Amino acid sequence: MTSLANRLMPAALALRGSRRVGAEATRREIAGRALRPRSFSPPRGLDRRVDIRLERTAAGWPVYSVAAHGATRRDLDSALYLHGGSYFREITLQHWLLVADLARSLPMEVVVPIYPLAPSATADVVVPAAADLAECLMGECGAERFSLLGDSSGGGMALAVAVALRERTLAPPRRTVLISPWLDITADDPAIAGLAADDPWLSPDGLRVAGEAYRGALEPEDVRVSPINADLDDLGHITVFTGTRDILNADARRLRERIALSNTEFEYHEERDMLHVYPLLPTPEGRAARRTLRGLVDPRGAISSAR
Repeated sequence: MTSLANRLMPAALALRGSRRVGAEATRREIAGRALRPRSFSPPRGLDRRVDIRLERTAAGWPVYSVAAHGATRRDLDSALYLHGGSYFREITLQHWLLVADLARSLPMEVVVPIYPLAPSATADVVVPAAADLAECLMGECGAERFSLLGDSSGGGMALAVAVALRERTLAPPRRTVLISPWLDITADDPAIAGLAADDPWLSPDGLRVAGEAYRGALEPEDVRVSPINADLDDLGHITVFTGTRDILNADARRLRERIALSNTEFEYHEERDMLHVYPLLPTPEGRAARRTLRGLVDPRGAISSAR
């Protein structure tokens, strides 16, 4: 049986406004957020054990660097974190808490780009620019000291970036970690219908509307928006976290099937009755997943993989 905190999480999400919404409500939210953008700044007093600097730009985007207080940047490995939010929502407190947790716990600088949101920015612009930033970071520290992370839509973007780096004939990141990734912009996997009744958070219809806003002129099958369709060879080491009360569990399982036919190393963490992005949630299961995640990207540890 899962923890009480996990069982209460659907009610907690509903109280804070994170509830499943359909197509029309998603259209209204996209329009409203475009008119009234949310703040992306790190919360004040996020964690005094980390230093947060707005010191880079990428394609005109604000880019934050987060590292342990007093750390010397040149001695640190680097990680690029791409936040979720269905491509039209801004970074949230839960994302910043995960970033701070990684930065204070590991000899690693976590780089957080504030990428522009759909519908004003679409994947044909966002993915190449994110890949440019990843390439720059790898050029500074070396691919063997660089990790790529993302959750939800940011997980889909992270896989698209990994594919773009491979297409540039660059060495793959040391580790790519995808948390409840959205890998198929169409949300049309037949397995989603069976998962939807138990998912208190995501709606297939809402995702499709968000996906249309993000893909712009690209075809739905384009690997920049649906990286599940990409050639998955030569991507290094990929790890996925997914829960079974999440419609995007269908994408994670399909990736597991497809990547088994590739030469990419793959590690798969599926937890029964866990919600979407459960490693970010304040539950015992979320804390356990974060410990596992830290171990995966810890520069001091050896990489292990299990298909």
